[in-house]
Amino acid sequence: MAKVMTKSQVVSHLAEKAGIAKKAAVGILEDLVSLATRECKTTGQFVVPGLGKAVKAHRKERMGRNPQTGEAIKIPARTVVKFRLAKAFKDAVVPPKKK
Repeated sequence: MAKVMTKSQVVSHLAEKAGIAKKAAVGILEDLVSLATRECKTTGQFVVPGLGKAVKAHRKERMGRNPQTGEAIKIPARTVVKFRLAKAFKDAVVPPKKK
């Protein structure tokens, strides 16, 4: 597998493509992250068109097992964030199988 791009590599790519300074690209990237965080907290979701949607979801309390002892434990309810990929993005990365 190829190496994952670092933040500085992403910033360099964005700056080059947009023809802006790296400092401006860092600001845009950080603004996007803070906007996504704020919107997810307040409205419960944030959409990046063409990429996907971050959705705040509630998990119910449930019973689980301690894998070391096999003892039943209660897992408390919690709020989590899920990211649902856009269909176009999924199809571009992994084309659907032909039937």
